[in-house]
Amino acid sequence: MKVKVKEYIFITIGFIFVAFGVEYFFMPNNLATGGITGLSLVINHYVPMLSTGGIMIITNIILFSVGFLFLGSGFGAKTLYASFGLAAAMWFIERFFKPFALTEDLMLASIIGTLILGTGLAIVFSQNASTGGTDIIAKILNKFFGINMGRSMQTVDFFVVITGAITFGLNRGLYAVLCVLLNGMVINRVISGFNSCKEVMIMSSNTDEIKRYITTDMDRGCTILNGEGGYTGSVTRVIYCVMDTRELIRLKRYIRQIDAKAFVTVNEAHEVMGEGFNNIS
Repeated sequence: MKVKVKEYIFITIGFIFVAFGVEYFFMPNNLATGGITGLSLVINHYVPMLSTGGIMIITNIILFSVGFLFLGSGFGAKTLYASFGLAAAMWFIERFFKPFALTEDLMLASIIGTLILGTGLAIVFSQNASTGGTDIIAKILNKFFGINMGRSMQTVDFFVVITGAITFGLNRGLYAVLCVLLNGMVINRVISGFNSCKEVMIMSSNTDEIKRYITTDMDRGCTILNGEGGYTGSVTRVIYCVMDTRELIRLKRYIRQIDAKAFVTVNEAHEVMGEGFNNIS
């Protein structure tokens, strides 16, 4: 139960970030950056009596209905919560805070807005959810036309960007393309930061003591690999384990105390799944 609550808290933080980026950087500068948010900005331009948040709620209802019709009921509760939560957050900001452009410099708005929006999306994605919307169209293209998901999503995003360029002008359309490209980079970077750990290999004359410290004091698992010294030909044992940065600091301090001549290598593990880490999904 606590895990579920934590997931929904993170999803809420994520879509608030997205809503802030759209309302204070993209919408006031007419940057239609793909997805249902960009599409809603375009529709709002032609139907100004409807708020962007309200358009998103209506569009989400239509898209989820189409999704259930063509794709079945394979939509998770977290995705429903994230998509309608984002629409509600944008409606709330528009209704009570009257959003304005924090900067009218299109380059700054594109970069800062994408950093905020991409971070929010990455937080949502890290909880195995999405903001729905045009992702559903991408899944339909994938299912019926065999286009892979990445290309399907790019196709949908660039369609929205093109409609934005027609609506708001080529100059803003080109900035929107920059936002779409930068957004993918931000999402990947933030998600890898959430899931990254340190992959550690240790060769020492005190293997048993280090293994005992890892398994008992640190409550971490490890694997013992049998090796052979390339120069000496002697049999050696290598400890392999994965841990976070704070645990690595503790381990290095301990190794320094008992075997200052130990050989230790550390690599970045961008995603770790299994017991003690994220579930395999």
